[in-house]
Amino acid sequence: MSEPIRPDREVMEYDVVIIGAGPAGLSCAIRLKQITPDINVCILEKGSEVGAHLLSGAVFEPRALDELIPDWRERGAPLNIRATDDRFLLLTPAKAYRLPTPPQMHNKGNYIISLGNLGRWLAEQAESLGVEIFPGFAAAEILYNDQGAVIGVATGDMGRTKEGEAGPDFTPGVEIHARQSVFAEGCHGSLTKMLIKKFDLRRDSDPQTYALGIKELWEIDPARHKPGHTLHTIGWPMNNKTYGGSWLYHLEDNLVSVGFVVGLDYKNPYLSPYEEMQRFKTHPAIRDVFTGGRRVAYGARTLVEGGFQSLPKLSFPGGILIGDTAGFLNVPKIKGNHTAMKSGMVAAEALAEHLKTSVDTGYECTAYPEALKKSWVWRELKKIRNIRPGFQAGLWMGLLNAAYETLTGGRSPWTLKNHADYEQLQKAEGSDKIAYPKPDGVLTFDRLTSVSISNTNHAENQPCHLHLIDPALPVAVGLRKYDGPSQRYCPAGVYEFVTGEDGAPKFQINAQNCVHCKACDIKDPAQNINWTVPQGGDGPNYPNM
Repeated sequence: MSEPIRPDREVMEYDVVIIGAGPAGLSCAIRLKQITPDINVCILEKGSEVGAHLLSGAVFEPRALDELIPDWRERGAPLNIRATDDRFLLLTPAKAYRLPTPPQMHNKGNYIISLGNLGRWLAEQAESLGVEIFPGFAAAEILYNDQGAVIGVATGDMGRTKEGEAGPDFTPGVEIHARQSVFAEGCHGSLTKMLIKKFDLRRDSDPQTYALGIKELWEIDPARHKPGHTLHTIGWPMNNKTYGGSWLYHLEDNLVSVGFVVGLDYKNPYLSPYEEMQRFKTHPAIRDVFTGGRRVAYGARTLVEGGFQSLPKLSFPGGILIGDTAGFLNVPKIKGNHTAMKSGMVAAEALAEHLKTSVDTGYECTAYPEALKKSWVWRELKKIRNIRPGFQAGLWMGLLNAAYETLTGGRSPWTLKNHADYEQLQKAEGSDKIAYPKPDGVLTFDRLTSVSISNTNHAENQPCHLHLIDPALPVAVGLRKYDGPSQRYCPAGVYEFVTGEDGAPKFQINAQNCVHCKACDIKDPAQNINWTVPQGGDGPNYPNM
């Protein structure tokens, strides 16, 4: 048994520890056990159960699943509704114009699913192979040996007070030591950020760029329900300079998934992605779908949009990056689950071979990124690398560039550059204020009402998981220069400016509202907010999302 880094913590030892029970992490674990049944694999999941923190549109391309579990139909995978037709609309404030559906968005052979339910099913497949899954245990610390190589992770302590002291129910975290650590944390992983900095994993890539997706699940009038129908829109309520669009997918049981995505490279500090989503639902071409229906769930998460040129170095001494934490989303397809799964499978195959020869911890699995470059994931992302950054020039130039890249099969001799989203925000002075309509409580809703149906819960007497590097900056920079954009980019009402006892503005963090989207960590213009994991099991508990 290895010695603990911190003496009060128990140590558990595995061949491989995977951080995150999303599609990438679960696929990696399953493939590892398929190849080497006697390998010891565990997965740490910060949600209260597998699927609790999973949120996606989602139209699912089964290509990777076909490779991983060819008999998934016989095993009862929750892929129940085939996508039957695609519509693509350009919205103006009052009208909708049907456009040809881009080839990347054709969904023949795909399924409309709940990603959370797929995650739960994949977890069952992993556990049947002997994978140990620990939901409610958030990986909070990376462990290193004397040479600086990763040797595992530690889960967060439970039962600390707001002041950080050990409370009456205090339980120290557990150290998971492993020969290889696989980071599958999802978009903008809190530990992945540290790894990227420590090992300089972005030295040869562009900055990552992101979007914020806001989703609602509705139960609608059966007369309005069209199982398998998919709709995407561009245009209103976005202006022509701001990247964004919507989806509307009809699942089974009269359920409709509706969502709106806003690129976090938007410039106007008065823009609110949450309010844009609410406003979108009021469009004449959209609102009738919800007449007579009721909203049953809400959530939000950020998406990695940088693509091929923003992929970091994927391996380092003792570990690797897979899935969304690395950035494998295909933006033109509006899909990333299939590429995330495949990255986990490729990683598993490389790790299985690596562990045969590398007995000790800390060695770098360089075979994984090399194998990934030979996979269909690499070809798929390289082909569409210029489409998302083309929209930096606005909607119309973006559409023209996308058409060109599609016609040429992505064989342009150039690669467009990405930029850091937090650098794009303009100062409040000179920016146009946006007057959003008040919610009606029937079709449109305020933030706190929405958070209440995300089943979000954080134990009150625990340290705040949203850390300010400099407590003075939210007022000195955020409020005075940008008029407090955090109170608008957060889709959960976490941040607000209140008047202190001295009459001066004060920055208030309502951490209990946090739905773990991480937009604050990404968009804050001062890069002053550090999102970390709260106590294990806390956060949203998404049903069927």
